[in-house]
Amino acid sequence: MSHLFDFLVPIVLAAVLITLCVGIYALFRGGDFGRSYSNKLMRLRVALQFLAVLVLVAAFWWRTH
Repeated sequence: MSHLFDFLVPIVLAAVLITLCVGIYALFRGGDFGRSYSNKLMRLRVALQFLAVLVLVAAFWWRTH
């Protein structure tokens, strides 16, 4: 099970980083793309951050028990 966290932690952290970068790009680009996607991407980023925190807490708990 600990090997699962070795792969899962970097994946969720990369997903947060990619979503953040694309969301910031959409925010600064503006226009139709910015109006359509910037708010949705920032909401997705918050959800992914929540998931990342859960995975990190689970990984820490698993390794200490």
